[in-house]
Amino acid sequence: MSYMIGVDVGGTFTDFSVFNQETGELFHYKDSSTPADPSQAIVKGIQDVLKIKQASPEEVTYLAHGTTVGTNALIEKKGVRLGLITTKGFKDLMEIGTQRRPSLYNLRAQKPYPLIPSGLNRTVTERIRYDGSIETPLDEEETRQVVRELKEQGVDAIAVCTLFSFMNPIHELRIEEIIREEFPGAYVTLSSKLAPEFREYSRMSTTVMNSYLGPVMEQYVNHFRTSIEEIGIRVEPYVTQSNGSIISIKETIDCPIKTALSGPSAGVIAAAFIGKQCDADKIITFDMGGTSADISLIENYTPQVSNEREVEGYPARIPMINIITIGAGGGSIARIDDGGALKVGPKSAGASPGPACYMRGGEEPCVTDANIVLGKLNQKKILGGRMDVDIELARRAIQERICDHSGLDLKRAANGIITVVNSNMVRAIRSVSVEKGYDVREFSLMAFGGAGPLHACEVAQELGMREVLIPPHPGTLCSLGLLLADTKFDLSRTKVMRGAPENLEAINEQFAQMVEQGTALLDKEGVPAERRSFTFFVDMRYQRQNFEISIPVASGTLTPETLDRALASFHAEHKRSYGYCKEEAEVQFVSYRVSTVGIIDKPNLLPVPLQPEAAPPQAIEVRQVLFQGQEDYVETPVYQRESFVPGQSIPGPCICEQMDTTLVVPGGWTIYVDGYHNLKIHNDEVI
Repeated sequence: MSYMIGVDVGGTFTDFSVFNQETGELFHYKDSSTPADPSQAIVKGIQDVLKIKQASPEEVTYLAHGTTVGTNALIEKKGVRLGLITTKGFKDLMEIGTQRRPSLYNLRAQKPYPLIPSGLNRTVTERIRYDGSIETPLDEEETRQVVRELKEQGVDAIAVCTLFSFMNPIHELRIEEIIREEFPGAYVTLSSKLAPEFREYSRMSTTVMNSYLGPVMEQYVNHFRTSIEEIGIRVEPYVTQSNGSIISIKETIDCPIKTALSGPSAGVIAAAFIGKQCDADKIITFDMGGTSADISLIENYTPQVSNEREVEGYPARIPMINIITIGAGGGSIARIDDGGALKVGPKSAGASPGPACYMRGGEEPCVTDANIVLGKLNQKKILGGRMDVDIELARRAIQERICDHSGLDLKRAANGIITVVNSNMVRAIRSVSVEKGYDVREFSLMAFGGAGPLHACEVAQELGMREVLIPPHPGTLCSLGLLLADTKFDLSRTKVMRGAPENLEAINEQFAQMVEQGTALLDKEGVPAERRSFTFFVDMRYQRQNFEISIPVASGTLTPETLDRALASFHAEHKRSYGYCKEEAEVQFVSYRVSTVGIIDKPNLLPVPLQPEAAPPQAIEVRQVLFQGQEDYVETPVYQRESFVPGQSIPGPCICEQMDTTLVVPGGWTIYVDGYHNLKIHNDEVI
């Protein structure tokens, strides 16, 4: 036998998806995370699933995992001691930023935590002009002295970002050579290699964050690789990037900033795959776990990718799937604030001690505790019976921390917790849809994560959405996404010119150089030539605008005809985004992008015949459940999802339990089971 394994490390649970390439069986498993060392949970879980499947480590032919190590290091400010080398006169750029104030009227707004300690941002004499010509040669002796001083100051990594290096990297490359000579143990990032685009602040910020994380990620992935080898697995593991693809460990060490949204991006890739099965080309993903909720928008089966995102207050100039994350999960803690209002999150009880009902010493009431008190979650065991819970501990936590400080009774307090967390998630969904010019009612809500299906129907109802989609194994969809991802490298470069026929040769030259670079990267990954594809984009703007829109183009060889189509696409997208366009205005081409894709073998999931005449499922129990907007508990049938047969319809209200999650379906909604075992839940009251 040969097995493909995808592993997603979350704040509360670590998820595993295992595909048997011979039999086509897809198996899912969850275990508690080990935040102090995530690789411990990965190794233990892999050993557990291999034991369950009676398989040997040598039978594992593919292993990929999403990691939060880089993200956590940024959040917790646990990166390395870092130095910066830049052009003379620009040493304070990280502090100055763009002068944009996210909180315009907040006189006490906090600036992002400085990643470079005071005195370690150093400058050297050199200057490249905007056209790539050399105005001032690099002073090599001064550079050597700067490197020696940084070494004496005990830095572990050095970021190098000089002015206009994206047009001509010669000085940055020479600085790197000098660092290797004077300080061979330092981790080095060059902006001209990582993000060769204009706008020096975001380019410098990306370079600094990459160096800040580099040694941390290097230590983690090397430890992870060693741990995997020790249990007998011989394949080289992959790591997920923020753009939803996978890369080798070597590339992860070189570019750790590319893993900033590693885990959540895999879930969006899997959601797009499930969307094709359901013929749903417009989806809003709703990934709610134990610590946070991640929201993203998919249109035409394609996740939206942004070329710059803010990470911990700093711009990261790398392609990332556009995901909004809020502190709303099953472990989010409820409290009464100083003004007497009920608040939920963003602080989480995490995996340890977890919600009060977990019996691990937690005393704070969490969203999970409220769901158990309301009857939405099993009040005795979860995780398919593998984990005991105590409803009395949940009641006591809500009573002591909420009821005794607010005058609410237990029922209203528990319902209030769910109302507040649902409202938080509704606002997040609006931010990626309504606030971007989309009609949310045209989209299906695909819920996954351990807690997503618990809240999905009630959140969709508040938004006016008529369809909710639930994959077969929603609690482990991110780990499934790791089995569906391809290898992908997003390459870019900047050269500002008019989008006009006389510049076609120069435009095509930019694409040709990036195709050559992408081909070399896929060669290193061992991807065969017949499994490669390239997609092309141009960042365009009207003259005198300061921001661009990325527009896909048909190929890397533009002709006058394809140029006209690209310009028409830009005008149309500008009108959709901003409400107007100027077709007579001059359009500038600013940056050029190539996505180089290496297609990886994936599970072949086939539908089964529908059986609409099958007998309805039998309830395993009837439970008292209090739904949102209701005053009283309702007798509600509880089903095991494994008993659902493709082709069946099951009316709400009902509860559907499975190992990795619980689905709550209020009255007025109906479940339809498709041939892939996806659940399509329709709101019968919305036309």
